[in-house]
Amino acid sequence: MNPNPPPSSLRSPGVVTGPLRWLLIALGWLCVVLGIIGIFTPMMPGTVFLIIAAALFSRSSPRFETWLVTHPRLGPAVVAWRRSGAVPRWAQIFGTVSMAFSFALLVAMGLPLLALVAIAASFIGVAAFLLTRPTS
Repeated sequence: MNPNPPPSSLRSPGVVTGPLRWLLIALGWLCVVLGIIGIFTPMMPGTVFLIIAAALFSRSSPRFETWLVTHPRLGPAVVAWRRSGAVPRWAQIFGTVSMAFSFALLVAMGLPLLALVAIAASFIGVAAFLLTRPTS
């Protein structure tokens, strides 16, 4: 990190400073780690965490944001989302099927009805959002 930050007149207007900046950076890196885990772990979304990380970095560290969006493996999904809100068709299908499978597991585990209703409502909302995104 640069020990001598530029004067406030030279900073990007959306970049926060002080303790909030460090919190956003820490949360951004947490999301990067979760995104990488999600790439290799079934039932855990990876791209969503990377998109959140890029948003956090855009407010806290342009350098980390640039690293993420230009990364050859992690960046393309983030760039596609920023460009058009696009989600690849395979990701839409995988995400929806994963939520359905996860919900079936929760039912089999015998969760209380109120919890199942709340989870079903959130899964339906997420699936509806996901399936209405453009694919290119």
